[in-house]
Amino acid sequence: MKPIILIPARMASTRLPGKPMADIHGRPMIVHVLEAARAAGIGPVAVACDAPEIESAVRAAGGTAVMVAEDLPSGTDRIERALALLDPGGAHDVVVNLQGDLPAIPPALLQAVLTPLEEPGVDIATLVAPIVSAEEAAAPSVVKCACAFAAGRTVAPALYFSRGCIPSGEGPLWHHIGLYAFRRAALARFVALPASPLENREKLEQLRALEAGMRIAVARVDHAPFGVDTPADLARARAVLHPGLAAQRPDER
Repeated sequence: MKPIILIPARMASTRLPGKPMADIHGRPMIVHVLEAARAAGIGPVAVACDAPEIESAVRAAGGTAVMVAEDLPSGTDRIERALALLDPGGAHDVVVNLQGDLPAIPPALLQAVLTPLEEPGVDIATLVAPIVSAEEAAAPSVVKCACAFAAGRTVAPALYFSRGCIPSGEGPLWHHIGLYAFRRAALARFVALPASPLENREKLEQLRALEAGMRIAVARVDHAPFGVDTPADLARARAVLHPGLAAQRPDER
């Protein structure tokens, strides 16, 4: 595999306008995400952005940024467009889509998301972590994955994703982490597909792939990183990423 990490970032956030440029201890949030991606050491990193200020911040941090149209429908469309601009020759066969609002993501998760692609038939890889509370299980904002891990295995097929609590019955529940690794051909196929009925119903883009017969597999990790969507989330990120707390894991703070 020859991965490239692409980070979609746009200024027009409904709940936190200008989110990529939100200050976290003197640096924009997008720079924290960029540095986590670099630390993973799995391949080159670039930011697909829609605003000159994001581009400037990334380049000032020594990173690569590419401007893409702001009217594209999703972050996945943005990375597909950025990939065509950055790698027209097709040197990279795997594309990791890292959301630009995960400033506290452990670099190890970027390494883990590649594991399911070791199986040749898998089109898209992503991550899950155990759900640890009834509140988390009931929250529509926490996307759940129906999957089951065989004994001794950390990779499993993803059968469905939902904002509801699935599957029913006794057993573990899995929190889906919105980090994806696409085979390059799978990414091209995915963005060419129309939005699907279940995607529109659940408001979950990955269901488009499942409805089209594409194979998604998940790797199991211990903890789900948190995303920054609101001012309260931003305050949490500032606490988590404080230099004095850097030695602690996010779940221990």
